[in-house]
Amino acid sequence: EVLTLMATTATYREIGEQLFISEETVKTYAKRIFTKLNQPNRTQAVIAALRANLITF
Repeated sequence: EVLTLMATTATYREIGEQLFISEETVKTYAKRIFTKLNQPNRTQAVIAALRANLITF
C-alpha cells in the first residue's frame, strides 16, 4: 500500500494519515522499498515497481 501511494503526489505525512501510521513509519517503509528495489529514491522506486508490475494504475 505504501508503494502504491508513493506513486501519487501524496507526501509521507499524507500517506501515513491515509494508512493510520506515523510519518516516520512511512519513511522507514520507503527506505526498505528503496533497498529491495535497489533504487536510490522514490521516483526511481516507483518506476521500477511499475516495470515489474508490482503496482498498476
